[in-house]
Amino acid sequence: MSILATGKDLMRVNMGPHHPSMHGVLRLIVTLDGEDVIDCEPILGYLHRGMEKIAENRTIIQYLPYVTRWDYLATMFTEAITVNGPEQLGNIQVPKRASYIRVIMLELSRIASHLLWLGPFMADIGAQTPFFYIFRERELVYDLFEAATGMRMMHNYFRIGGIAADLPHGWIEKCLDFCDYFLTGVVEYQKLITRNPVFLERVEGVGVFGGEEAINWGLSGPTLRASGIEWDLRKVDHYECYDEFDWEVQWQKEGDSLARYLVRIGEMTESIKIIQQALEGVPGGPYENLEIRCFARESDPEWNDFEDRFISKKPSPTFELPKQELYVRVEAPKGELGIFLIGDQSSFPWRWKIRPPGFINLQILPQLVKRMKLADIMTILGSIDIIMGEVDR
Repeated sequence: MSILATGKDLMRVNMGPHHPSMHGVLRLIVTLDGEDVIDCEPILGYLHRGMEKIAENRTIIQYLPYVTRWDYLATMFTEAITVNGPEQLGNIQVPKRASYIRVIMLELSRIASHLLWLGPFMADIGAQTPFFYIFRERELVYDLFEAATGMRMMHNYFRIGGIAADLPHGWIEKCLDFCDYFLTGVVEYQKLITRNPVFLERVEGVGVFGGEEAINWGLSGPTLRASGIEWDLRKVDHYECYDEFDWEVQWQKEGDSLARYLVRIGEMTESIKIIQQALEGVPGGPYENLEIRCFARESDPEWNDFEDRFISKKPSPTFELPKQELYVRVEAPKGELGIFLIGDQSSFPWRWKIRPPGFINLQILPQLVKRMKLADIMTILGSIDIIMGEVDR
């Protein structure tokens, strides 16, 4: 390495893959000159499970339970992107009620993800109290998920053309109660954290990059919006029914770790506004497009032959993916979560390429930590917000 040729007493240190602040199994090889970071090399792949290849050997319905293992803190978004692709390929209409319920679930999932970013981020920079506070609210979100989907984390709730089940009786009232309670919780966080001098000392002016630099690196989500770029796919792509609600894109122009914190705190408040409007305006009608059960069904799938029926194997619903390609994306809590999908007139995708926001956002880390102190690595990495499940896939 050219750095070692300078003749200084440099030290190379492994951070991770089992370090508690690595948010998964990320390994950083850090070159230090005393406390100053000279170079940083991220090593990925410890959590690679071949998610793209698995997708290419499964029907969409069979693959749905797998996708919640990418970003396991924002599971609804991975399900949404998985069904949005085939829906757009097949031009399948989603009933209004299903679209409203999807938005409610997505925004609850955004809040849960941001909460579990906030707690460990504060713990990384030395504040333990918020780590315990965030679980109080997050448990309430998971209680709502459990009541609606039957599962707390891995929901398997979205379906092509709708959702798996309607909201249970009394769920909307419970969710409205949670919204009122959560707004007081956000005020409590802001009192506790935002003007805390020790917190400000750790995050202000740390990990700064401008809007043009963020675009050049391909960053997205709160990391991009904290650098002065008002870019939110919910406003840009007009997917689901976000256009019907009154809400603002949260952004800051400073581009440091504090700006990224403020964007996420603001996003939680905006998510509550969207959820409240959706709950009050949720229409009646079906929660699933029943016509798609007969949509382009494969005429003679191999597993539906005599032997399989003889042993009473229930065939999975199959949809023929048209012979075309498509890129579909949603605004996940960490940024732009996209899928590049190629169909070839079979029930399996020919290609299923995942564009995870965490993987793209992590690229800028080595540049941000150079010439910073060792302790700032935790602040900068925490402010980017990565989950290794989606980085490694």
